[in-house]
Amino acid sequence: MARIDLPSGTPAELALPPGGDPLRGLVIAPDIGGLRPLFDEMCARLANDHGWAVCAVEPYPDEVAAGIAPDLPARLNGGLDVERMINDLQAAADVVQERTGVSRVAVLGFCQGGMNTFRAAGTGRFDKAVPFYGMVRPPQQWSSPGNDPLDALSRPECCPVLAIFGGVDQWTPSDDIEAAKASGAHVSARVFPDADHGFVHDPSRPAHRADDAADAWHAVIEFLA
Repeated sequence: MARIDLPSGTPAELALPPGGDPLRGLVIAPDIGGLRPLFDEMCARLANDHGWAVCAVEPYPDEVAAGIAPDLPARLNGGLDVERMINDLQAAADVVQERTGVSRVAVLGFCQGGMNTFRAAGTGRFDKAVPFYGMVRPPQQWSSPGNDPLDALSRPECCPVLAIFGGVDQWTPSDDIEAAKASGAHVSARVFPDADHGFVHDPSRPAHRADDAADAWHAVIEFLA
């Protein structure tokens, strides 16, 4: 594992499989809390367990550079530099390919990162996308008209998408889930009826559901394999 800088200066965590010759590449878009040990460990686990080259990208590089501690309420209510975030995810895919020669790179993200994973799916850069509880219709402060999830999903270059949702997640109401599923045959979804937002990726969260998380990861690993 190693911290690297993307061409934009954005920090990222890169993990390569111990045996070399990765089976695929994967770029991870973290949640609103940003790049931290949780995602460093996720990169290492996916690289070691599945033989992937994995790169997780910091979503708030300017705050990191300025030494500003994450302020989640401020981030939640503030705007997003959507263009930079999506460009950084694509740049991370470039780095993975340049360093490993792997031919396929997918993108996967959580919460706010799941929303940006929907957006990244429509760029044509990735072979598959897995948004975990990503907002389908972003709140106004995070919206980028013409480049929101439903816009991206409707593009002909959009890659296959497996979206993971919780059935009681206020950020992804049922109408939004149905809109995502209706956007094309390339979109499939797994909805866990009793799960709330953030139920998979962080075991320290009250919303975590170990059995549902294991089931979701199993579906994702099969999809990416």
